[in-house]
Amino acid sequence: MDRCISPKLVNWDTLLAVRMRYANEGKIVVWTNGCFDLLHPGHVRSLQAAKRLGDILIVGLNSDASVRQLKGPGRPILSEAERVEVISALDCVDYVMVFPELRPDAALLRLKPDVHCKGSEYAPPHGKPIPEMATVASYGGRIAFLPYSDGISTTELIRRIRQAA
Repeated sequence: MDRCISPKLVNWDTLLAVRMRYANEGKIVVWTNGCFDLLHPGHVRSLQAAKRLGDILIVGLNSDASVRQLKGPGRPILSEAERVEVISALDCVDYVMVFPELRPDAALLRLKPDVHCKGSEYAPPHGKPIPEMATVASYGGRIAFLPYSDGISTTELIRRIRQAA
């Protein structure tokens, strides 16, 4: 990862110590995750909504390698370090952690956040399947759904940039 200096970027040891402290204080820890490549207003709105669900917001950021596997060889547009820097600049984000897996299950099992946030496209009754639902249920967490901003996506931004070029 390129050099990124952000006090919000934490490793597992720090994150687990922080999690224990907040649990002891009775604070609600919220987790959400994603690629966050080319941060846009839809991302910001979702992260702000996630923060309102608890006291602490931890953002799991897919590593560059996992973004390439999920989105294709031309992605990410912004490097891991750049994405960490941009996400860390948001007031609603308390901590950022980079994870290498395609899915957040391993991170969720280690952290055990009180609330795991997903986009509204996963919301019942007609939403997409939630692969990590059993993982969150296994430790007693809950899943909350964040608002979706129609017409705003990284894919759409990339299309608009290419069209303008």
